[in-house]
Amino acid sequence: MVALGLVVARFNSSVTEQMEQAALDAAAERDADVVEVVRVPGAYDSPLAADRLARRTDVEAVAVVGAIVTGDTDHDRVIADAAAQGLTDVSVERDKPVTFGVSGPGQSGAEARERVGKGAEAVNAAVDMVEVLA
Repeated sequence: MVALGLVVARFNSSVTEQMEQAALDAAAERDADVVEVVRVPGAYDSPLAADRLARRTDVEAVAVVGAIVTGDTDHDRVIADAAAQGLTDVSVERDKPVTFGVSGPGQSGAEARERVGKGAEAVNAAVDMVEVLA
């Protein structure tokens, strides 16, 4: 059984709560144990929480879910780039899979709601990576 940490961004919670449920359902289907769920304000905040989980000896991988919706500026792209790079850095530095189940940037709220399956994708990728690296 793979032990996972799950980071969930609260911003756009009408979407991310569904993503969290999809992630938990996928974990159950894959016989993975989600040992802790950490809810953070937004996707930008996810690398620190992912790093804390990745440091734990009882966590084999971390799945991160969130939704970044387009606004009037390029802020969504800045947030997505920073989150993706931060999570990549955590994965490499901690030598543990950290998967990116964050939808966006460049999407409307309606498009974000259509992509709640990213939660399941993040968990499936995390389990797959643990198995590949074992």
